[in-house]
Amino acid sequence: MAQVGIFVGTIYGNSLLVAEEAENILKEQGHEVKLFEEGTLEAWQLYRQHYVLVVTSTTGQGDLPDSIAPLFHALRDRVGYQPDLHYGLIALGDSSYDHFCGAGRAFDALLQEQGATRVGAVLEIDAQEQPEPEVASCPWVEQWGLLLK
Repeated sequence: MAQVGIFVGTIYGNSLLVAEEAENILKEQGHEVKLFEEGTLEAWQLYRQHYVLVVTSTTGQGDLPDSIAPLFHALRDRVGYQPDLHYGLIALGDSSYDHFCGAGRAFDALLQEQGATRVGAVLEIDAQEQPEPEVASCPWVEQWGLLLK
């Protein structure tokens, strides 16, 4: 089964709930999973030839939460090309704001630019439609986990 690092960007805890549910589902599928609430570049590097699941909410004007912003900036400024990385992305947002899921979309764009391979589609969860994002994410995570080798 696969080795998966889950990296979380959260403000009020919703992304962490989604990540914890994902961790449980992926472990039940037999994957080796580690969750990082404040992931570092060093932790990220351990998964460069494995799988990463980014779960992040969006703040303000499409900004990254403080818990994941340093990792994003380190990846952008110090890492560069990551062709061996495979990743999935769950973005939480609120469609009543102009920059819906802006942080997740920025993370996805960065990883695509760096040559990483996205596994499956990005899951965007709208707080206007899904008051319990951890429930909305479960079917996606189950399917995503089946795509891992």
